[in-house]
Amino acid sequence: MVGSDKYAPLMMAVAQHRDREAFTRLFDHFAPRLNAFLLRLGMEAVAAEEITQEVMETIWRKAALFDAQKSSVATWIYRIARNRRIDALRRDRGGLFSDDDMLAIIDLTPSSDDTLDAAQREARVRGAMTALPPEQLLLVRLAFFEGLTHSVIAERLGVPLGTVKSRLRLAFTRLRRELEQSGIRETE
Repeated sequence: MVGSDKYAPLMMAVAQHRDREAFTRLFDHFAPRLNAFLLRLGMEAVAAEEITQEVMETIWRKAALFDAQKSSVATWIYRIARNRRIDALRRDRGGLFSDDDMLAIIDLTPSSDDTLDAAQREARVRGAMTALPPEQLLLVRLAFFEGLTHSVIAERLGVPLGTVKSRLRLAFTRLRRELEQSGIRETE
């Protein structure tokens, strides 16, 4: 691979002689490309610059680890950058919460009172739905339990879109009346 990789001799010069000129040429070529690569991966500009500098420092210190038989210089350098990026992401995720923050996490589990209230409301809504005429009940089920749009319902049932909308309005008016009589207000 050395013959086909024009940067391999530069890397060898850095590895064997700590050749500053060879390193400068590697730096000038790869640093802007690494930075652009990291930015394309979604890193913040400052973080991308830091990782670019770390990678170039690693090249200076560990050039002797480069093996031209295993990869090209570019592949080796980009692999270092990729690994540094992964390390940075892990560090950032690890610092999301401090030990004190764990005590501040809100318990979103509903209380037994809330669970009981929800169950009672659900029973009232189900009861109110039984008072709907079959064609309105079908529309409510299709629209709100199956999540179909009004036009899909109209197409599926073979009725005009206006009919679907008016029947749903009538169904909601009837449901509202039934629920108000059973003690559930709109604000609940």
